[in-house]
Amino acid sequence: MRVVSLVPSLTEAVAETVPGVLVGATDWCVRPADLPVTRVGGTKNPRVDRIIALAPDLVIANEEENRAPDLDALRAAGLTVLVTEVRDMPQAFGELARVLTACGATTRPRWLDEAEDTWSALPVPAPRVTAVVPIWRRPWTVLGRDTFAGDVLARLGVDNVHAGHADRYPRIPLDELRAAAPDLVVLPDEPYRFTADDGPEAFPDLPCALVSGRHLTWYGPSLAEAPRVLSGALRAAHR
Repeated sequence: MRVVSLVPSLTEAVAETVPGVLVGATDWCVRPADLPVTRVGGTKNPRVDRIIALAPDLVIANEEENRAPDLDALRAAGLTVLVTEVRDMPQAFGELARVLTACGATTRPRWLDEAEDTWSALPVPAPRVTAVVPIWRRPWTVLGRDTFAGDVLARLGVDNVHAGHADRYPRIPLDELRAAAPDLVVLPDEPYRFTADDGPEAFPDLPCALVSGRHLTWYGPSLAEAPRVLSGALRAAHR
């Protein structure tokens, strides 16, 4: 089996579960750090010619992270492309199982069971808090409706102010974000790398939680520790 992954979180999941099957991955596939595969460009601008030259049995992609024209080009070249859709936690577990089976896994990995058990055992959070969740600036872009990261936060007791927005990733002017008066601003370090010096200064009167983007947005082995890591960052900001 020869697999090319165009999704960083799926790259980590496949490498952890079915070592040796990956022959290609994007430049953004940084885990595991020493993955010995051909790099095929970015998630939004993959080198289609390089992927075709690798002659993979399967290309794994995501409907949100990868562009339809690129996936269509791969299919037109005769490659099999598996496209995932992940917008909440149950869907993440189902799609992970589907991808790993397609990549040759014969048994369900322990990390997947541990992750599912961890999320299933979470207590009902109380009290709940509201938050705006920027994922980009210049222009300011936030989590809207129907997102995996929004579902993750909701399960940890954080209600996204823009969860009812018509767009999944709306662009909202900074003054409107402030005027929403959330209890908290959640600032992940990806896709935009918010840091202590880049992000919180835009919300001087609001508590800001700097959180790991991998634990907020990736669906893979990191899911098992995500509740602990994220909850710690959220509590630290909202004391």
